[in-house]
Amino acid sequence: MTSPTILIKDVPKEDRPRERVLKLGASHLSNQELLAILIGSGTKNESVMALSNRVLMHFEGLNLLKDATIEELTAIKGIGTAKGVLLLSALELGKRMSQYKPDDRYIVRSPEDGADYVMEEMRNLNQEHFVVLFLNTKNQIIHRQTIFIGSLNASIVHPREVYREAVKRSAASIICAHNHPSGDPSPSQEDIHVTKRLVESGKMIGIELLDHLVIGDRKFISLKEKGYL
Repeated sequence: MTSPTILIKDVPKEDRPRERVLKLGASHLSNQELLAILIGSGTKNESVMALSNRVLMHFEGLNLLKDATIEELTAIKGIGTAKGVLLLSALELGKRMSQYKPDDRYIVRSPEDGADYVMEEMRNLNQEHFVVLFLNTKNQIIHRQTIFIGSLNASIVHPREVYREAVKRSAASIICAHNHPSGDPSPSQEDIHVTKRLVESGKMIGIELLDHLVIGDRKFISLKEKGYL
């Protein structure tokens, strides 16, 4: 006598794969559970957990699954085109991440390098955007984030917001940049005041502000070159 199929809805909520990801993080789930989340649902006669286990057994684990084709995936009962495409896309993303080389990161050696990195995106913006580039010890950009949008104001651009992300990213230094929608990159007194506050805060926590770039229309001004850092 075969045992009845256990469906996800019959599993206690806290033990379901999605809930376990939210509670514990994806790294705590088994291959079967992660695959079940991607597959999404089972069939009328088979739970998604049983289906994901069958997929893993079919490919003898992850090693062969990572090179599976859409034809091989959809040949498995319960895996249609939609599920097959989703699995194939997830596998391809995994491959690309594993092949990513940190040395491909953009390196900032001068104010021009920093300005070039953000110029095309920022020079035509209709509002001021305050952007921070986070760098490692090799001056490679490891992250870029828009901290706020609106007129530059010391009460809004708080060092806490800037350096909290820097600490989170384990950045060795940062470069700040904001645009002037007028196209004229001449720094205002508020630009200078904000820069000095960021410099002082960076010194306290050991993360250097390398530069603050004011982006205009195809031109920029480095506050470091102007002597404000």
